[in-house]
Amino acid sequence: MRATHSSCVALAAVIVLAFGPLALAKSDNRITEGRLEAMDPKGKPLGNCPLKHTDVTCDISGFIARVTVRQQFQNPFKEKIEAVYVFPLSQDGAVDRMTMKIGDRLIEGEIKERGEARAIYEQAKAQGKVASLLDQERPNIFTQAVANIEPGAQVDITISYSETLKWKDGEYQFAFPMVVGPRYMPGNMTGEPTTGWAPPTDHVPDANKISPPVTPEGTRAGHDISVAVNLDAGLPLRRLDSQQHEVVVDYADAEKTKATIRLKEKKTIPNKDFVLVYQTTTDEIADAVLAHTDPRGKFFTLVLQPPKRVRSQLIVPKEMVFTIDKSGSMMGFPIETAKKAMRLCIEGLHPNDTFNLMTFEGGVGFCFPKPVPNTDENRRKALEYLGNLQGSGGTEMMKAIHACLAGQDDPERLRVVCFMTDGYVGNDMAIIDAVQDSAGVARVFSFGIGRSVNRYLLDNMARAGRGEVHYILDEQQAGGAAERFYERVRTPVLTDIELDFGDLKVSELFPANVPDLFSSTPVVVKGQYKQGGKGVITLRGKTGEGKFERKIDVNLPDDQPENEVLASLWARAKVEHLMNQDLTAAQQGKPNPAIKEEVLGLGLRFHLMTQYTSFVAVEHKRITEGGQPKTVAVPVEMPEGVSYEGVFGASGDQASGVKMGQAMMLRGKGPVRVGVGTGQREAAKSEMKLGYGGFGGGIAAGKPSKDAPRAAEPRPEEKPAAQPADPRHKLAPELRDLAKKLAALPGGGANAAIGKLRIHNGRVSVRIELTALNDDVRKELKKLGFVEKVTANMPLNALLGTVDVRQLDALAALDAVRRIAPAP
Repeated sequence: MRATHSSCVALAAVIVLAFGPLALAKSDNRITEGRLEAMDPKGKPLGNCPLKHTDVTCDISGFIARVTVRQQFQNPFKEKIEAVYVFPLSQDGAVDRMTMKIGDRLIEGEIKERGEARAIYEQAKAQGKVASLLDQERPNIFTQAVANIEPGAQVDITISYSETLKWKDGEYQFAFPMVVGPRYMPGNMTGEPTTGWAPPTDHVPDANKISPPVTPEGTRAGHDISVAVNLDAGLPLRRLDSQQHEVVVDYADAEKTKATIRLKEKKTIPNKDFVLVYQTTTDEIADAVLAHTDPRGKFFTLVLQPPKRVRSQLIVPKEMVFTIDKSGSMMGFPIETAKKAMRLCIEGLHPNDTFNLMTFEGGVGFCFPKPVPNTDENRRKALEYLGNLQGSGGTEMMKAIHACLAGQDDPERLRVVCFMTDGYVGNDMAIIDAVQDSAGVARVFSFGIGRSVNRYLLDNMARAGRGEVHYILDEQQAGGAAERFYERVRTPVLTDIELDFGDLKVSELFPANVPDLFSSTPVVVKGQYKQGGKGVITLRGKTGEGKFERKIDVNLPDDQPENEVLASLWARAKVEHLMNQDLTAAQQGKPNPAIKEEVLGLGLRFHLMTQYTSFVAVEHKRITEGGQPKTVAVPVEMPEGVSYEGVFGASGDQASGVKMGQAMMLRGKGPVRVGVGTGQREAAKSEMKLGYGGFGGGIAAGKPSKDAPRAAEPRPEEKPAAQPADPRHKLAPELRDLAKKLAALPGGGANAAIGKLRIHNGRVSVRIELTALNDDVRKELKKLGFVEKVTANMPLNALLGTVDVRQLDALAALDAVRRIAPAP
């Protein structure tokens, strides 16, 4: 189901939020400051929204940031409440602290297994104790619940996380997300919504947890946000730019190495990312090795500067696939920005490239049946196709992933897939998994279009597709993004990267395989070491001029109590590595037991938020009066630039459309598309026709009755791509039909070389990724002649070994096999 927002509180809650005197006159585009009213079921006004203010402080030293977020909850009602707030944090942050303050009492949050933390919280709530619970729904989406806030009382929740700053092409960047944008939730409804507007589905079982209620058009939530960044750059600052907010800058020294950056407006509406970019007097980043030791182990973070970009004279012919999201949330500013960037990308094609243009919403559309040569006429047709695009409909991104990555028209070309989207989907973990499984030798470049996009999805699509991510916050940035995209694709900075640690005893390095660098980005690796000592680390790779090698002398200490944050950052990197082994299972709430157990252990050991650990805090010294609290969901802003019409329909009325759709789903009159963009105009004409635009399409319940309308058929050019049925899609392209290729060679190719593949006695070395790894799976592999090679530091559910090339198709047909690729 796409974003169709119900009332601001769960249907079962006693208190519901209604929207009071904040309505916007149609002749006035200003949003009134006002307040968001809460009302009881009889329409009686109760008071303001419980989240009063969010204060963000970021301390940056070198390339590490420590961010502290303080949320002030206040009860404006005459009875106790439980406040529930869904909010974003950095997708790369290691959240390792939470405290709850009630008056002068400060209670430290404890990290617990998620189910145990929920049980502690619910018991405390039932007993009348003030308690708070922090859950992670996605690496960038969290839920804060605070129970038994008494009338007039205030409870402050403080959350802290650390992260490594991004450095690219001479610029540092710090980004703080402020709002969870409305997600499309694909699948069939499996339950009722709680504190979110979306009911759970079979594709997104936690949809109700990542769909906070949104303020109506022309109104704003009662809470605001302040941001302060204390920056110690270590070198004089040459440039400092807040890309989406006006700021005040105070320098602490004459050399301008230190500065405090604050939002100019203290009552800023939290509806777009805070993005700070700065440069020092040097365009290079210094090599660095930081270390920390404690009873949990010895940890280090390595930062190696990349070589300078070298323009290669070799132009590799490319098959360019441009894919643009034209769903309802992209209506208006986002899709016009995407179209401008896409137009520049098409105009910048190399003469020898082939290309195609794809679109997706509820289905997938193609400009051409297959990639075409880069001619004047083909570009004209593509630009005409592009110019007619408008934002509407659902966001069935999975169909687009399969369509653009399933097969390649010309295997002699490098396939580059360019995705332009806001990433507003609830099945983001499964999408990332699909890119990992299907990318093969293709490179995936993601473009985040908008002022508050899903950075977790976009960052990881690029990582999984071994490409790079770009963020376009407004139309003015489109040209620069297209130019940088072609510069990166034309000549990567460094490829085939290897790190040699010499005699240093290091282990559990993350990322396990350093990706190719398409921009001047440092190589950053987090790891552990067994004992201190001096050594030499060697970075090797290839540039446009040939082989590259760089050495750095290091001295790892045996005792280093400083830099404690490095332990959390290493643990966070390992958690990400483990979760990436099977994100689809995690999305479905059915994680691999071995992966879950290891992630849980890391969370408990390092006091770290994960998918399976939560923070809980309870005030034990006092019990409140007044029975059970009423649940109030805190509303969030619509991200700036996102169209209410594109999301909720022409009327912009989220409540009426959603309530109607929910009622119909609960009566079993499916399939039903709920709250659904431009099609919602039809809802007034027929109860059974809720429309198919905007965030519609995706939720169905029960069996269609005889008089139920059929779902809108996609236009011919937008029919969904067929899912690949042939299990050989699990094979990397160079392994497909390998037996036939060898049979055509002299001697049957029993000992041959094809590209980088080496065949010995009819066998090839492969890396098999599995959905699960146990004795039964190993027996199946052994029956097909797979000989496992035992090696250190292999990820969970992956094996290296050799197999007869004639058994590759049979291996791919096994249910437990996710992907087979040549061994590195």
